[in-house]
Amino acid sequence: MKRKNISLSIVSGKGGVGKTNITLNLAYILHSLANQVIVIDCDLGLANLDILLGVTPKKNLKDLLSEDIKPEEIILSLDKTGLDFIPAASGVLDLLEYESDIQFLLAKKLDTILSKYDFILLDLGAGISNGILSFALSTSLRIVIITPEPTSLTDSYALIKILKNHYNQSNFFILVNMVENQQEAKKSFERLNVACQKFLGIELMYLGYVREDKNLSEAVRQQKPLFKLYPTSKACLDLINIAKKLINFTEKTTLVKKGLNLIDNFKK
Repeated sequence: MKRKNISLSIVSGKGGVGKTNITLNLAYILHSLANQVIVIDCDLGLANLDILLGVTPKKNLKDLLSEDIKPEEIILSLDKTGLDFIPAASGVLDLLEYESDIQFLLAKKLDTILSKYDFILLDLGAGISNGILSFALSTSLRIVIITPEPTSLTDSYALIKILKNHYNQSNFFILVNMVENQQEAKKSFERLNVACQKFLGIELMYLGYVREDKNLSEAVRQQKPLFKLYPTSKACLDLINIAKKLINFTEKTTLVKKGLNLIDNFKK
């Protein structure tokens, strides 16, 4: 069966908006909807997907700097039927010095392997560093996670502005996290969208919202995905709707590039 091979970068202007939890649970939900999925922790300074999963990887992205390491050696199987994970390393400063090397090696070493997946999810660090921007540019789609906080909106606008003005990117999904209800989410989205329309000349795409949910904190404490522990919780139901929306969008559009296009960044 031919795979969709859609890559998604999950980004945010600032930290603390729940980006990694959203990435992890979207991966599990997309997989539950009959997709082959791999999630890659691309936060090269403060990786924590492995912590949320309660696993201790023997190898990670740093090991790709060694030419002797094969991709299969760093991929962890989270489910025997096609849910995989590539960890990064937390608190290793020299990873930041080798950001470009890691991206180039990802492109060279993972190119053939990634073709077997329907969805490739990159969990990026927060902010506007060169490494984050480069990863975001390499994917088919970009999902920007925001919250109703003013600092989240302003920092997300700054991220979108750089990707638009300096790299000519204009397609952004917006996911509003940590909201009380749909009305609060729509209000936050509109504030950001109006600014992008007025000053950047682009229209953002509203992907949906995730409500505040105490079950999420409990899932973090237990180091298990929310989807596995509380599949009928309100936050999980919101994420299921978002996953279905993503699948529907990728099946209907013909404008989405396939795969992870890291090598293209080095040709610019």
